Amino acid sequence: MSSSSSAPSSFALSARGSRMAVLVLGLCWLAVLFDGLDMFIYGSVLPHMLAEKSLGITPDRAGDLGSYATFGMLIGALTAGTIADRVGRKKLMVACVTLFSLASALCALSGSVAAFGLGRTLAGVGLGGLLPTAISMVSDYAPRGRAALTIGMLMTAHHAGGILSAYVALWIVEPLGWRAAFWVCVVPLLFVPALAKFLPESLSFLVAKGRTEEARVLAGRFGTELPAAAENAAGKATGKKAAGERWNALVGLFRGGEWSQTLLYWLASFGGLLLVYGVATWLPTLMRGEGYELGSALTFVVLFNLGGIVGMLLAGRAADRFGAPRISSVWFALTAVGVFLLSVHMPLAVTFTVVFLTGVFLNSAQVMIYATVSIRSTPENRATAVGWTSGMGRFGAVFGPWLGGQLLAAGNGDWGFTAFALAGLSSMVFIGIAALRGSKRAAPGSDTPQGLLTAH
Repeated sequence: MSSSSSAPSSFALSARGSRMAVLVLGLCWLAVLFDGLDMFIYGSVLPHMLAEKSLGITPDRAGDLGSYATFGMLIGALTAGTIADRVGRKKLMVACVTLFSLASALCALSGSVAAFGLGRTLAGVGLGGLLPTAISMVSDYAPRGRAALTIGMLMTAHHAGGILSAYVALWIVEPLGWRAAFWVCVVPLLFVPALAKFLPESLSFLVAKGRTEEARVLAGRFGTELPAAAENAAGKATGKKAAGERWNALVGLFRGGEWSQTLLYWLASFGGLLLVYGVATWLPTLMRGEGYELGSALTFVVLFNLGGIVGMLLAGRAADRFGAPRISSVWFALTAVGVFLLSVHMPLAVTFTVVFLTGVFLNSAQVMIYATVSIRSTPENRATAVGWTSGMGRFGAVFGPWLGGQLLAAGNGDWGFTAFALAGLSSMVFIGIAALRGSKRAAPGSDTPQGLLTAH
């Protein structure tokens, strides 16, 4: 009798848990969509700003401004974990959406390059802090065995935001000017009350803070499994111990000859994110410089991000079959070929195809670096290894937009795609050598979504 009654109860809990997972994923997906819109909007409106000489922006200044946002993202990504551990994932997500929305208002109102740059930097801080926090949230509520799929679905929102940015530039900027595009990026502020009301707090945060009863009530209400408290309690014993463990994990990346492997991963990540953010910032401007109309140049942004969505869904399957290091290396090689071909004026249909395929390989090639690091790291230092590989790579994200601006300012815009293609080749070489030198086997449980945590 009891067994028959427990089955419907378990089914009810599972159904409620699935509905809650969908709610959390939906709210986080919308937040990351706005994140992508704010990230890509600058590159989409940049041709207008350069043509109008708005705020006195020149190509070299435009590159600097593009780097401000990625520098802000570096700060946001590096501090997000610490802040989230103090105030909670939910509050940090609300704060990040609020910050980059208000920062966009500052950009829209700016009367100088300095004010605009401050707005882009502050927006970058919010953008950099949101993505890893959103991933943590959906991981907490993902159905058993579906965490990687759930995170993969979340990651598509970033590229959907890139697609939206192209249409905002195409439909709004032409009649209303570039400032209107940044006012559109303030609209997510209206989403903040819904996020604050309906998004539950992270269960792992509650458990880590010793609020186990609150976490148990929340998990029971939504039919979700409670995270194991033992592991969190052990790490919470003393702040000094946790800090010491993190330091030992970092030092471990350089012990016993591991330093060369670690540096290779860092260099590959640097080149990969230089390529990702360099192309994201300058694609419409460079394509217009190659003689394409602005409408076509913005269509390239749409196709590039559609490719990114497809690539995110395909790369994991390919890596499971052939290995993440091999896929990352091959993907970077194909990316380099695609980016270089964009410097050649081809028939429009052919160019559309090349841009789409470049988006497929470029965005997921970087993700496969993180997957490689995750697989080849021990469970004890996996989070540290992936986090630092991402952190070092973000310096490339800062350098990429600046490099494009310097080339254009020097009258060498034709070399822009070539420079980005060389960055792709360098990442192919570095990750390839690292894969050949790697001797560690994939540890049990290494096929976790950890490698996706800092994909952008």
